[in-house]
Amino acid sequence: MTTPRRHADPSPPPARRLLHRLRSAASGLQTLAYSSKKEGGGDMGPRNGGSSSNRRPGFVDSSSWRYFDSRVVGITRGDIPRHAWTVLHMLKRKGFAAYLVGGCVRDLLLKRAPKDFDVITTASLQQIKKMVFQRCIIIGKRFPICQVNMYGTKIEVSSFSTNANHVKGSKNIGCSEEFKRYDEGDILLWQNSMKRDFTINSLFFNPFNFKIYDYVNGVRDISKNKVSTVIPARVSFKEDPARILRGLRIAARLGFEFSSETSAAIRELSLSITDIDKARLMMELNYLLSYGAAASSLRLLRKYGLLDFLLPFQAAYMSDQMKDKSNDTDLMLMVIRAFAALMYFGSWEGAVNFLNQDIGAPAPFIPETLGPSRSKLDNLMEQTSHLASLVKSSVDTLTSIDALQQSLAKYSKASQFSGLVLVSSRERERVLRIFEGLDTDLTSYEGTRGMQEIDYKLLKDGHPGEVRFVLGQVIMDTMSEELPRVSTEYDQLNMEASEDDLADGSRPSQSTLFSSKS
Repeated sequence: MTTPRRHADPSPPPARRLLHRLRSAASGLQTLAYSSKKEGGGDMGPRNGGSSSNRRPGFVDSSSWRYFDSRVVGITRGDIPRHAWTVLHMLKRKGFAAYLVGGCVRDLLLKRAPKDFDVITTASLQQIKKMVFQRCIIIGKRFPICQVNMYGTKIEVSSFSTNANHVKGSKNIGCSEEFKRYDEGDILLWQNSMKRDFTINSLFFNPFNFKIYDYVNGVRDISKNKVSTVIPARVSFKEDPARILRGLRIAARLGFEFSSETSAAIRELSLSITDIDKARLMMELNYLLSYGAAASSLRLLRKYGLLDFLLPFQAAYMSDQMKDKSNDTDLMLMVIRAFAALMYFGSWEGAVNFLNQDIGAPAPFIPETLGPSRSKLDNLMEQTSHLASLVKSSVDTLTSIDALQQSLAKYSKASQFSGLVLVSSRERERVLRIFEGLDTDLTSYEGTRGMQEIDYKLLKDGHPGEVRFVLGQVIMDTMSEELPRVSTEYDQLNMEASEDDLADGSRPSQSTLFSSKS
C-alpha cells in the first residue's frame, strides 16, 4: 500500500499541451472523406460540422462522426493495464469485437489515470459467460453486465446487444432506413453512444488498431472542458435522474463546466432525484464524494440546491459557517483536514506536523481547500475536538429521523426535511467506536500504529482502529494534493492478507470501503 495518491490538476501545462495536440489532430483530419466501405468496427473519417440540434432518435447525423489514431495524442497500448488487455484479447480470440469505452477513454485523453477500465463487446452476455469467461458473474437488473475477475481486478464487460434491449428509446434509434448507407460497425457504435449519458463518456477505443471513435462530439467537449448530455438534457435527466448526480461527479472531479443547456436542466429537474431508489442514491452519493473530489462536489451540490436534500444537516452547518465571510469560508474544510490527519497519524503532534508541511501547498484541483495559516493552528485543536463531538452526535442524526429533525431545528435557515437517513440502526455502535476518544483532550490522545501499511485482516474484521486509520487516509487522499509518507521500522513487517482472506481474491478500493448498506 502506498500513501494517498496525488491528484492531478485537471488543466496542468502538460494537459493543456495535450488538448492543443488533440485539437490539432482533429483539425488535421477534417480533410478526410467519409468512408462507406463495409469494413466493420466503425472505420470512418470525419466531416466538418456536426449539429447539436439534430439529436433526435432515428436521425443519423454522420457529420459529427470521427476517428483518429490514439498515438497522435500519446495513447499507446502501454497505457492499458494487464487485466484489461487480457479481457480484450480473450474476447478477440473468440471472434468478438471488443472496445474500451466510457470514462477510461476520456481519462486517457486527459492523461489522468482511469479508476477502472470498462469493456464493451459484440458478444452477448450469455456468450461471454459460456465461451470466454466461464467464472464471471452477470449482475444488474436494469443494465445487466458481466463482472470478470482478472488478476484480482474486477472488470465490467457489457454487450452491445444488452444495451440495445435495455435502454429507453432504443427502438426509435434502431429503425432508421438511413442505416443502409453506412457501415454496420459504425451504426453499432453510434447507436450505443446515443444511449449514453454525456458526450465525454461516449468514446470508444480499439487498441488493436489504435483508433478512438467519437460519434457525438465528445472530443470537442473534452477540449472545451464541457459536460454536455448526448441527447437533449431535459430528456436525458427525465429518462434517468441519476444522470444528474453523475454529471455533478464528473464536473467536480475534472474541474469541467456544464453546457448552458445541461446546467439549466439540472436546476429545473434537480428534485427528480427523489425518484431514485435509495440504494442507488447511496451508491451515487458515495461515488460523488470519493476519488479526490469531496470538497468540489459539496460546492456543486450546494450550488444546484441538492445538498439541502441529500445532506441537510451538513448543508445547514455549511450555511451557518459561511454566513459571515470575514470568518474565513475555508475554516471548516481546514478543520476536517486536521481531523482526518489525527485519525491517520494517531496523535495531535503528528497531525500538526502534517498541517505545517501542508501550509501553502497549491490545490488547483479543489481550489477551496487551502492550507491553514499558522495563526489558525493555535486554536485548531479545540475546533477539531469539537468536530469530533459533532461527528459522534451526527451518527444519531444519520440513524434516526427524530434526531435529524432535532438537529435541523438548531439552524434557522435549515432546508425542508427530506426524510432521508443514511445509517442503519445496527451500525450505530460500530461506527461510534471508530471515533472513540477523538472528542477529548487531544494532547493526550494516543492512537498511533506500529506500521503505516493497511492490515487487511483487521480491516476485514472491522477493527475500529484499522477502520479509523484507513478512513483518515481516505479523507486526506480526497482533500489533499499530496500526503507525506511516514516511514517506520515496522513498514516491512506487515504481512499482507492472502487472496483467501478476501472473498473475491482482490483488495477493495479505499474509497469504497465505507459504502452503506441498508
